[in-house]
Amino acid sequence: MIEGIKHIIFDLGGVLINIDYQLTENAFMEAGIENFPELYSQLKQSDLFDKWEMGKLSREEFVIALQKISEIPITETQIVNAWNAMLLDFPVRRLQILQQLRLYYDLFLLSNTNEVHEEGFNKILMESHGIPNIGVFFDKVYFSHRLGMRKPMREIFDRVLDDNNLKPEHTLFIDDSPQHIAAAKALGIQTIYLDKGMTIEKDVFKAKRLEG
Repeated sequence: MIEGIKHIIFDLGGVLINIDYQLTENAFMEAGIENFPELYSQLKQSDLFDKWEMGKLSREEFVIALQKISEIPITETQIVNAWNAMLLDFPVRRLQILQQLRLYYDLFLLSNTNEVHEEGFNKILMESHGIPNIGVFFDKVYFSHRLGMRKPMREIFDRVLDDNNLKPEHTLFIDDSPQHIAAAKALGIQTIYLDKGMTIEKDVFKAKRLEG
């Protein structure tokens, strides 16, 4: 653990909940959107998905936009199921780590997400662990679609820091997207990049005692 840390900001997808982008890509391609990989990935995405993640499109507008792109008829249910296909599971050890860390650090969640995924990951959390929403593990959660901005925009990091009077040098940000890590570093925030195959339970918080 990095010395001097008092606050930890977590990403959600790929850090706390397991994600498989390929499952969503496959589902949309099967539904007639053959160029889906060009529209959306972990590293880049089209303007449509930027607007969706910043809450600038309603659920209905998002569905209609994808229906127009598809080469064959596609229902709202198919779109929602395909979009949520990437959401896998919350390993229990990660949730235990959050509970332990909260005894010693201020915890925040900062996620590029959307209303359909928010419903989806909270449903997974409830069905698998009996926990109603991810917010119970954090002092405060920040979701891009509720804020009108997304990572790696500087403004969204400033919002978290300013809202909670956090000093960047005492703040740790954990994310699995290199462009988000770069943005946080530029503000002086301490960072841990979870490269492919890395997990917080295996590579970051390995010790039994998690206090600083």
